[in-house]
Amino acid sequence: MNEKITSDHLSRKAYLYIRQSSIRQVMENTESTKRQYALKERAICLGWSLSDIIVIDSDLGQSGSNGSHRSGFKRLVSEVGVGNAGIVLGLEVSRLARNSSDWHRLLEICALTNTLILDEDGIYDPCHFNDRLLLGLKGTMSEAELHIIRARLVGGLFAKAKRGELKFRLPVGFIYDPMDHIIFDPDQQIQASINLFFDIFKRVQSATGTVRYFRQHTIKFPRKLCKGIHKGEVIWGDLVHYRVLQILHNPCYAGAYCFGRLKSKKMADGSISYKNQPRERWHTLIKDHHKGYISWQEYERNQQILHENAQANGSDRQKSPPREGPALLQGLVICGVCGKRMTVRYHTIKGQKVPDYVCQKMGIEHAEPICQNIKGNDVNQAVSNLLLESFTPMTLKVVLQVQDELRARCQQADHLRKKQLQRAHYEADLARRRFMQVEPENRLVATTLEAEWNTKLNELAQAQEEYEQKHQQDLRILKEEDREKILSLATDFPKIWQNPNVPYKEKKRIIRLLIEDVTLFKNDHIEIHVRFKGGLIRSLKIPLPLNAWQQRKTDQEVISQIDHLLNNYTDSEIAEILNQQGKVSGTNQLFNPRIIGKIRRGYNLKSRYSRLREKNYLTLNEISSKLQVSTCTIKKWAKKGIIKKYRYNDKNECLYELNKTYISDKLGQPKQGRYKHLVKLITDRTNEVQYAI
Repeated sequence: MNEKITSDHLSRKAYLYIRQSSIRQVMENTESTKRQYALKERAICLGWSLSDIIVIDSDLGQSGSNGSHRSGFKRLVSEVGVGNAGIVLGLEVSRLARNSSDWHRLLEICALTNTLILDEDGIYDPCHFNDRLLLGLKGTMSEAELHIIRARLVGGLFAKAKRGELKFRLPVGFIYDPMDHIIFDPDQQIQASINLFFDIFKRVQSATGTVRYFRQHTIKFPRKLCKGIHKGEVIWGDLVHYRVLQILHNPCYAGAYCFGRLKSKKMADGSISYKNQPRERWHTLIKDHHKGYISWQEYERNQQILHENAQANGSDRQKSPPREGPALLQGLVICGVCGKRMTVRYHTIKGQKVPDYVCQKMGIEHAEPICQNIKGNDVNQAVSNLLLESFTPMTLKVVLQVQDELRARCQQADHLRKKQLQRAHYEADLARRRFMQVEPENRLVATTLEAEWNTKLNELAQAQEEYEQKHQQDLRILKEEDREKILSLATDFPKIWQNPNVPYKEKKRIIRLLIEDVTLFKNDHIEIHVRFKGGLIRSLKIPLPLNAWQQRKTDQEVISQIDHLLNNYTDSEIAEILNQQGKVSGTNQLFNPRIIGKIRRGYNLKSRYSRLREKNYLTLNEISSKLQVSTCTIKKWAKKGIIKKYRYNDKNECLYELNKTYISDKLGQPKQGRYKHLVKLITDRTNEVQYAI
């Protein structure tokens, strides 16, 4: 018995820790495993009984570089920590740990609990300085050995990658040929799907828009499985947003070989995180390494588009993909006061969205007042007029290609849907042949194959139905009258621009092709400085938009007409006259007495009553008192036309004119003898009244 082993050690358990670095080593390097299990006999020779020897082999196939994911090592450390272990057996230090932190932690715990460590070279007591020093050196050498092995492997990988010969998992659409060259996947449906993918992104210039197109046209997209029993197989499903970004950012589709796009970092819990590296930090980039679906120039344009779209979420919100709102200059407006990007804010007026361009960055971050808030409708109209004036010939060249492009889009989508239908036919036929080849007596297999055949037939019927529906839609799109309409629109860009059926998103794309940015400055008017692609600058000045009350203000000509009509008509009569002439109020409503009254009071127009009183017209009571007759008599005379009355409101209230000549003439004309005394009386009283007045 070794002198380091005491009765205290023998009274505790002996723990044999067994580990292999990988499953392949476990399957192929069996001799190493046998040698580790043979240490059990060594422990028996040292005095431990077979029942006191505990074998921990749950970490077979696990790397020793980190102990966080090794359940067996954690169990060993816990048993040593509670004092259950008298000795720890391992073939060599590297079997226990390839990491200095894990190794020295185990040594410290063994020293605290007086636990021995045994390897192929001997027995060590961590409580003794010399043994601990030797164990520490072995642990350091074990970690250094792992580093050297890894450095050799990584160096070989880097050298091979530098030549473009290192094989890696290819994205969908590529495979390796027998000579390890990268070629297109021979599946034509996969090739057609990827080609359509890049065509759609080139047209819509948005990852979300590409996903939406594939969803709307029910086009499936291929995906290669990266793990599982079906690893490497291609399956078909809906296109999702993160897959779009993966494909667009992958240089392999541009025919380039790259290595080192991702940088790995080991976390505290043992997991590994990956971070994208800028292009200047890539280890290898070989352009034109193989045939790609797009050119390198198109790849660069796609990265620029994604970068500009992503700036919508940045600190300065410099640009953003064109959206559906009516703000034509969305993402292009710069504040003329502080130079910051102006954002878009919408509000609703009469059910329609109205844009405002607002500079609010400093207001949000530092609670400062907003620099500028400019109504967007007048600005949009001014820039639209400038485009129609300056760039009609240039735009026509683009618009003339719309008809051919629509036809090409439909044919391309129809061709791809045909491929999907052909694949469904093939899978259904393959399921049928499998079912027909099975022995009739083998009912268990036959039942499964029959169910699979039925499933494939249902999928075929569904694919056929979807193809027919989409094909009919394409035929409707390509009707001859539609072609004529498109061709007629292509000859007149102003019609296209002013057509309400053209989405705002498409108009914004046209503007972005022509305009770099627009600077706005508001003073006593609005200054618009438009910078076109290429550096040309055009400046415009437009008046400030009317306030809400100004927009609802009735036309001055109508107000003057109302002032003139008040001399002879009441409010209801004036409203009727104006409505017959087709006039409307400032709120675009037909006139009524209430609106006429508001206008009269708002503009301090004299009422009809005041105008009549200025002519010395009397009320009913006043004229009754002056003539010393009853009010009923006055009303009768007014009804018979003996006295003139003038209606001054819509309640049929009147003022009366006291004119002795007119009254005498009226009373004396029909029966002068009968009214002779009355004529004399009225004449005398009117003379008295007029004299008093």
